[in-house]
Amino acid sequence: MKHKFLLCLDNEGYEASLEMRKLYEKISDKEAERHNQVRIIDESGEDYLYPSQFFADVRLSPQIRDRIIEKTA
Repeated sequence: MKHKFLLCLDNEGYEASLEMRKLYEKISDKEAERHNQVRIIDESGEDYLYPSQFFADVRLSPQIRDRIIEKTA
């Protein structure tokens, strides 16, 4: 499974669930993407849908990505 991460740039209306400038793991959801939403694992530890414009794609080196996955597993 390829892990992707997004950077939160906006959390208006979701302040309890999303932290600005924090990385979140993206879960693949083609249906959500058709509706301009993205599924991420938020502060609750569960995956939820959020507006895609709240996030920016982040390219991480394989070493950094692996360290994040290892530390959060």
